[in-house]
Formats: sequence, structure tokens, C-alpha cells
Amino acid sequence: MNVSPRARTAGAAALAAVIGVGGFSIGAATADPGQNSPPAAAAQRAGAASPGYADAVRQVLPSVVLIRTDSGLGSGVVLDDKGNIVTNSHVAGNAASMQVQLSDDPKPRQARLVGSYPAGDLAVIRVDDPAGLVPASFGDSDKAQIGDVVLAVGNPLGLSGSVTEGIVSATSRVVTEPASASSSGTVLPDAIQTSAPINPGNSGGALVNTSGQVIGIPTAAATGAQGSQAQGIGFAIPANLARDIAGQLVTSGHVTSTHRAAIGAQITSITGVNGSPAGAGIVAVIPGGPADRAGLRAGDVITSLGQDPIPDAAALTEALATRDPGQTVAVTVDRGGQTITRQLELAELPGH
Repeated sequence: MNVSPRARTAGAAALAAVIGVGGFSIGAATADPGQNSPPAAAAQRAGAASPGYADAVRQVLPSVVLIRTDSGLGSGVVLDDKGNIVTNSHVAGNAASMQVQLSDDPKPRQARLVGSYPAGDLAVIRVDDPAGLVPASFGDSDKAQIGDVVLAVGNPLGLSGSVTEGIVSATSRVVTEPASASSSGTVLPDAIQTSAPINPGNSGGALVNTSGQVIGIPTAAATGAQGSQAQGIGFAIPANLARDIAGQLVTSGHVTSTHRAAIGAQITSITGVNGSPAGAGIVAVIPGGPADRAGLRAGDVITSLGQDPIPDAAALTEALATRDPGQTVAVTVDRGGQTITRQLELAELPGH
């Protein structure tokens, strides 16, 4: 599944473009098909739609900040009272410094990058002046269930403190983020899918439950066949994973335990003589790594991993994202026209 680079970039230009084509309207009058309904029915519609959401929003809003870099705008979630903020790595980019704006303070504050983990699209930045920062309350994302009501809180199109509502549509999605100007692309192995709209600028913000607890970090939206953003299909990194990776970045500046599998080889996509995908070619093996121990070598072309067909390098990355370090899996390769299968014990993907 591909996700839209549009959901991973933001800025004033994006807002201006929407206004320029007349697709953004404030205060437009619309007909209410139920305006002549009995007052009780109208009250039931208004009240039943969002019970208790206001309390959840009030709880989380002070913990969601706007992040401004030279390449655009994004969102972040306050981790602690020391000024650490978790966001997406594609929001922080390679910026050595950036500005952070709190929901109740228009004055920007300087911040710097603590550490980044592009493979998981996560980063931590730290505000120089942490006064007034309110750490978010994080929930257990493993308890998220399909049908749970969730709110996406962030700064879409630079509109700070915006909230959209939806449900958890699915859990444990494997989502591929394509490369863009601000990201080399990555695979998210355990994403939460939500119908809450995820728009440019929401990236790095908060996906919260109705108790105001952060259960995910919104990062991307799906695209349709023609490249247009698919409505109501967004993805968030689970909060449990985000907190784990962020904690490692705060402690050491890099990730020491990714919890993700690797085969210990440099890979590239191979195209067949007819132009169709032909597998994931091994460019080089890491001495002593899983591929090396299994007897694989440069020039081999991986065509399957376990039961998963491997037409290209991206497919191999996705297949590895669903497996754990230490797991043993069968790898089938083409070696000069000969099919070879080896048992390979997966290693852990390095954090940097």
C-alpha cells in the first residue's frame, strides 16, 4: 500500500493553493436537511455524535505543538518536561535547528534535533526553553481495537490545534512510504489505520482515544490509483513503538534496538529481460551476517522469503517488516538460473 507524499509535507503554500482554487471556505451557509426536525431529535444528533470529545481534546491540545523547519510545517507531541518532543523524521528532516510553537503561546521557541530514525519515520527534537510544556498522556496502543473512536490532533495546512474524528479502521498494517524530497522512504510494520482525516501538517501529531491518551503518531495518508489522496484512509505509528524508539533517541541519540528483522545484505531490485520485476538482488553480504552464514552471496537474486514472493527490493523490506529478529525463515534465490533454498536466521536491523 502506498501513501501520499502530500500527507507528509506541509506549509503556508499548501493552504494558499487550496484557497486559490476555491476549495477552502469558512462560514459558508449550507442547507441542514434536519433543521426542521423536532428539537429533541436535533439535540440527539448533536449530542450523540461526540460524547466527551471536548474533554479529550482539552487534555491533549497543550501537548501537541507546531514544528516549523526550512522545508515546511508539521506537528509534534511533548514527551516530558525536559523539552523532548516526538515527531516524524520526515518532519524534522535534516534540520539542525527548528522552531516550535505551543498551542497557547504564539511566540516560537528554538529547538534542535536530538536524534532521528528514518527507517521508522520517527525523530525527537528538544526545545531550548521547556517552560510551560505539558507532557502528553500515552495510552497502550496494543489495546486499540477496530471500531474505537479516535481523534487526530495536529496542525494541518498550518491551522494549529485542528482536530478530526474517525475510528480505528485496522491495526498491524504494513505500510510503505515512498521516497520524497524530505524522506528516503520506509516501511512501517505495525501501523494503525484510521478514518480520521490525515492532512498535510498532521504528520508527527497525535492520534488519541476518547480519554485523551495518545495511541499513535499520524504519519501518512493512502493514495488512489491516480495518485490522488484517498479519503478516510490514514496511518499512524503505534504509541508503544513511538515511545520505545523516542526513549532510545533521548538516551543515546540513536536507536540501539529496532525490533525489526534484517538479512545482513545490501539489496537492489532486479528487472527481467521483459522489463518485469525479477526479484531482490544481493549486491553484497555483511561478513558473518545471516545471508553470509546461510551461504548466500553477491549476485544471488532473492525470489521468495518464506511464503512471500519477492518481486523486488521493496517487497523484501515489507516481508522482513512482518518478522522478528532471531526467526528462522526459508529464502529462495536464483543463482545463475539455478534455484537454491537456504534456511536463514534473521538478525536485527541496525538503528543507524
